[in-house]
Amino acid sequence: MRKLDEAQRFANIMRNLITSAAGLASASPGDMVVKDEEGIRYLKFGTPWVQGAVRLDNPDALEVEYIQQMMVWTLFKLNPKKIVQLGLGSASLTRFCNLHFPDAQVEAVEINPKVIEVCHESFFLPTDNPNINIVNADAMDYVTDPVNKGSVDVLQVDLYDEHARRPALGSQRFYDGCANILSDDGIMTVNIFCDYPEHNDYIGRIGSAFEGVAWLPEVHDSNIVAIGFKKNPNIYFDDLYAKADKLSEKLGLPARSWVDGLYKWMSK
Repeated sequence: MRKLDEAQRFANIMRNLITSAAGLASASPGDMVVKDEEGIRYLKFGTPWVQGAVRLDNPDALEVEYIQQMMVWTLFKLNPKKIVQLGLGSASLTRFCNLHFPDAQVEAVEINPKVIEVCHESFFLPTDNPNINIVNADAMDYVTDPVNKGSVDVLQVDLYDEHARRPALGSQRFYDGCANILSDDGIMTVNIFCDYPEHNDYIGRIGSAFEGVAWLPEVHDSNIVAIGFKKNPNIYFDDLYAKADKLSEKLGLPARSWVDGLYKWMSK
């Protein structure tokens, strides 16, 4: 029954992703829309595609599957000192990381000041938490700034423009910059949302910038979460499954499915 409930929940989310265009008929790409439906608050930029979502009766949870998958780095890194999110979205990842890793400095880089304002007003982003730093800046400028070199342990990248057709940043220079700001054993997770087979282009660039790259199975109509390893980890699946069980209990996330996905990737 639980699996059925989870399947229905994600089916409802996907239905909202695809069928809510009628509700946005008067909005143009770039217009910010906050919409509540069936207990979930959505952030959209004038298109049918969701930029972020939060369940109002449980705002600390990660509602969308690909957002959950962005936490796959927890299988490999337990105590990061600095976690950076490129693209604030609805601030779900920023708040989640702050909640579960209170000893880490959590930083989010967002180019649009209106997104930051909306997250404070409507998506529970605190204004006075000393461990959360919101930077109003271009992500490319951030990853190419020499000041940030080697300073980040975990980098989460979810960058899309108002049209949400492909990553707003995905050049070789950008991914080189992402690797450059990571510590020696740092990890990047990145959501790649585009039409097949463009995913291969982005994964290829990540592979050129990082010592190792892996990815999880596609979810949500062309969302693929890829992982860039600054230093290749030793992967032992018995250990990963044991870690996944602990993470599921600690974080409330389906971590075993991530290990299943990595196993499928390695078996190709």
